[in-house]
Amino acid sequence: MARRCADPGVNGKALVSRRCSDRFLAGLKDTTAVTFVSHVHPDPDSLGSMMGLAHLVATCLGLPTRLIRDGLISRAENKAMVSLLNIDLVSIEDATWQEGEALVMVDSQPNTGRHNLPPDVPLYAVIDHHDTSGDLEGVPFVDVRRCLGATCSLVTSYLMEQDIAVPEEVATSLMYGIETELCGYPREASPLDDSALLYLFPLANKDLLARIRNARVPQSYFESILQALQSSFIYDRLIISWVNELPQPELAAEVVDFLIRFEEIDWAVCAGVYDNQLILSVRTAMCGARAGELLRQVVGKMGRAGGHDRRAGGNIPLASTASSAIEQVQAEFRRRLLKALHIEDCRGQRLVSRREMLQNIQA
Repeated sequence: MARRCADPGVNGKALVSRRCSDRFLAGLKDTTAVTFVSHVHPDPDSLGSMMGLAHLVATCLGLPTRLIRDGLISRAENKAMVSLLNIDLVSIEDATWQEGEALVMVDSQPNTGRHNLPPDVPLYAVIDHHDTSGDLEGVPFVDVRRCLGATCSLVTSYLMEQDIAVPEEVATSLMYGIETELCGYPREASPLDDSALLYLFPLANKDLLARIRNARVPQSYFESILQALQSSFIYDRLIISWVNELPQPELAAEVVDFLIRFEEIDWAVCAGVYDNQLILSVRTAMCGARAGELLRQVVGKMGRAGGHDRRAGGNIPLASTASSAIEQVQAEFRRRLLKALHIEDCRGQRLVSRREMLQNIQA
């Protein structure tokens, strides 16, 4: 039976047992090593959480640890985080699983469609903060706190409970992970998120944080953003960027992070094609919008989706990458999205008109 440190309580509030870190560590004492894995294309919250937990296990139990990279890390800030903080990652394609080894899933949950983990590899623990419900049956240790802004905050609480020294690089990774999840919105932070940030601030390397936040980008980044803007359409208070060829999946999130600043919209969506999938990324400027739940309802059985109050993501498998097949999936997704947002099904207006595009090309 799973030892759950946090379960949904009344009105979505979590009922949290004391000293979850003790329970987590106790279950690892008879293992030979601990491996941490997150969702595909790990983001700063998952990277920082894995790094923090690896430090916890190594310090308290003296066990060897490793961090698994599932998919690409292509966003400039995330690549800079891995490089500057010396995060040692093993590709999931190169990983082998040994008897006596414990596997911990961090910042995600099993069977959510966002993993390349072999189905026969047993999990010891799931530590997460997402609304996206996974298959937790039979997992010995579960700590899923949907009331938190970041999984890094949960991991920081483990380190605080154990009262161990936190190295500068670990503190920096955890702090950046929390920052990126909260996106500067204090209403999305819980008291535990606030206390974690206060604890980490004096320990983190501010120079490295600045270098990660302001990571340099290649020329291809600007080419991709330009293509995304040219394929962006406005539907009332919604803007959708239809990108039929995403050079890398994380670009979808970068597009909506940019588009949501448009003063005339409340919702920004990027739907781009990458590796036989329609990659979805959503942002909203509205508080209490429950973007993750909305996208999950829109996608339904077409694919997988989930997220947070203001941010969400997902994917829809494509049976074919032929233009007609892509357009059919796009049309159905658009129809469902407009209906969910109570927007009349209409022809979208280009963010940048064709005439302006042609004039810019001829200039």
